Order: sequence, then structure tokens, then C-alpha cells
Amino acid sequence: MAKLIPAAERIIRARALIQKARELPVPPESGRNDFSYIANVKDILRQARDLVKFISMTAGVSAGMKEEVKKVYQEAEQADREILQ
Repeated sequence: MAKLIPAAERIIRARALIQKARELPVPPESGRNDFSYIANVKDILRQARDLVKFISMTAGVSAGMKEEVKKVYQEAEQADREILQ
């Protein structure tokens, strides 16, 4: 059975994944147009979103925690735009 991860830990891990996507090295030969680079960035950002996806739907979650989830989604979208544009 999978171990449950607390919501606060999920948010921390999601932000770490967003940072990992930002630090992913750009291939020198084709730059940001390399399909595998784009796929890796998108996959890491998807993993970050998936970590926090259901937190806001969980009963008993505070409004502050729901706001943090919204911020994580915004950070992921911003990172996507910054990295791939």
C-alpha cells in the first residue's frame, strides 16, 4: 500500500520539481527546440501539478493550504512559459 504524503510535503515536493525543471540543462546543439528537452520539462511540470492536484478537493484542508495549491499551479505555468519561450 502506498504511503500517504501530507499536503504540506506535497507542496514542498512540487516546488522542488518546478525548480528541477528550471535547472534542466538546455541541449547545446538544438537549444530549447529539442523535442526531448521540451518533453522532459513538460513531464517534470506535470509531476508537480499531479502532486497537488487533489489537495484542494480534500475535506478539512485550510483556506491557506488551498491558496498555496493555487500558487503552485501559477508557478508551474510561469515556469513553463519562462523555460520554453
